[in-house]
Amino acid sequence: MKSNRPHNKWLATMLAVSSAVAMTASSAATSATSRATLQGSVPSWAKAGKPSSTPDSQTAVGFRVYLGWTDPDGAVALAKAVSNPRSGLYRQYLTPNQFRSRFAPTAADTAKVRNWLKSQGFDIVHTPQNNHYISAEGTLAQAQAAFGAQFATYSVRGRTLRAPMSELSVPSDLAALVTAVVGLDQSYDFVQSYRRADAKAPPSAGFRNAPPLSNFWAELLSPYAFPAGFTDVALPTVPWSVKGHTPDQIKGAYGLSGSGLDGSGQTVAIIDAYASPTILQDVNQWSVNRGLPTMNPSQLVQVVAPGTYKRPQNPKQDPQGWYGEETLDVEAVHGMAPAAKIVYVGAPNNRQDLDAALNHVVDQHLAQIVTNSYGFSTTELLPPGYVKPVEDTLIQAAIEGIGVYFSSGDNGDESSNVGVVTTDWPASSPWVTAVGGTALGVDASNRRVIETGWGTSDYSCNSTTLVCTRTGWLYGAGGGTSVVFGVPTYQQGLGLTGRGIPDVAALADPQTGMLVGQTQTFPDGTHYDEYRIGGTSLASPIFAGIMALADQSAGQPHGFANPLFYAHPNGFYDVTSVKAAVARRNFNNGVDASAGVSDKLRTFDDYSGSTAQSTHPGWDNVTGLGTPGALFLSLFGH
Repeated sequence: MKSNRPHNKWLATMLAVSSAVAMTASSAATSATSRATLQGSVPSWAKAGKPSSTPDSQTAVGFRVYLGWTDPDGAVALAKAVSNPRSGLYRQYLTPNQFRSRFAPTAADTAKVRNWLKSQGFDIVHTPQNNHYISAEGTLAQAQAAFGAQFATYSVRGRTLRAPMSELSVPSDLAALVTAVVGLDQSYDFVQSYRRADAKAPPSAGFRNAPPLSNFWAELLSPYAFPAGFTDVALPTVPWSVKGHTPDQIKGAYGLSGSGLDGSGQTVAIIDAYASPTILQDVNQWSVNRGLPTMNPSQLVQVVAPGTYKRPQNPKQDPQGWYGEETLDVEAVHGMAPAAKIVYVGAPNNRQDLDAALNHVVDQHLAQIVTNSYGFSTTELLPPGYVKPVEDTLIQAAIEGIGVYFSSGDNGDESSNVGVVTTDWPASSPWVTAVGGTALGVDASNRRVIETGWGTSDYSCNSTTLVCTRTGWLYGAGGGTSVVFGVPTYQQGLGLTGRGIPDVAALADPQTGMLVGQTQTFPDGTHYDEYRIGGTSLASPIFAGIMALADQSAGQPHGFANPLFYAHPNGFYDVTSVKAAVARRNFNNGVDASAGVSDKLRTFDDYSGSTAQSTHPGWDNVTGLGTPGALFLSLFGH
């Protein structure tokens, strides 16, 4: 997939450097000011726009000054070597202490940056053990004085966001240490979660799927005809959507039934924002309903910032809206690997602290597998200084044998969302395994009978005339070719012009999604209920749970698995194009029939709103290499 966007200067620079995106502070300092600029600290949306106002200089700001690794080229080389099955260093991972002693900034260098920040009047909040950043707080006026740049607000995509009007700078004696400053500009406002319950209903509010609901593919047929062009299945009419797939059905589809594996001895970390105060009781009620073992507080460990639980709703933040994300992620991982330990890491907000949460998981080696169900709809909106620190964290993860999985996104090629063809990030990082999405159907024996790419258009149906009219394209698995990151070694030979995503896929289509259970607020009170949910927010934790089974089978962590995956594509079920559709009935009020119901058709493998994508044999930009196949677990003996 080729973007229709011209390459600006920083994009060209990012392509030219290694896949680690080695963007560093410019060492060129002016003799008059003895300052060094931090190239890449102005986001593209600020460069392209005109300031709309001047922010209050007394606005409180929290930010992180990131320091780079002491031997960045050596870190990249080692990360590649320990991840490459053909390397003599394959799977010879470092411990966090070994990584810190070899690559982390020294205590003296960190103190130098910390002392300068203190001299500028900032309060120091935190420095992690790997000295990757120094977190500080102060006012915008202090930041403008310290970093030598004035700030303005800009109107971008319906938001009013703060950004520097020129590149930030630091004293020249810090130029070799500081790589970026994250949090002063508000690019983090573009982060989004990739879960899909329905077009309108937020998971924290009460929501139910309306019957008729099948227990498996085509158990119940609707009276509606297939839309033109979506009749690649031998059924007389469109089947009704399923109630929601269970773990047994998903594992049956992916050839994992009867494996005897349950994830014992494995740990999966989930990174989200906030935390659901009812998650333990919800996952246990859901587990009882599925016939799975329940979890205790030592198996489901929550690492959350003070104030994360029950934080009041406000216009800027959405803690209740993220309850459904934690519920989905925890139940998806537990459903695939019921004996695995889950470490849930909740950032204290849904914007600027997710990078710090990822660094915490990696630096403390809280798990060997990490799943993330959020991202940015385009790398190009972010300043390179925002991207570089996360890439460094991902390199550390690879060196320590941690596999990091990111949802590929829910807006297809993003053209219908942001107006241009692009890929989501961090899914597009060459150090991430990006998980795309499929539409799935299983039979009464939990065998896969249909699986194709997730791309959906909506049709509104008249239940009297049985006529369905297309209303538009809704959503689909994210994918495409990056214009920021070059082709990684493991993807050479695919004919790509840049890093292609996704790498792998799993169930994501909300029409064929997973049944989850959560405490919700209904008109008659607050109580537990179950509903079907999807999105690549589902695909990523499903795949992470499956990788816990793979690690248990192999007796060792798989680490960054992309080189292994691409070397053995026969381990995957090659998802190809099947044009089909399902019918669904919606409660108009989201909870019951008191306000009436509406019938819909939803298509499979539909890219009418995302025309740069297609599902086809071999790697494709919807499902990657495919979903776990019959030989998947055998890959890890290589």
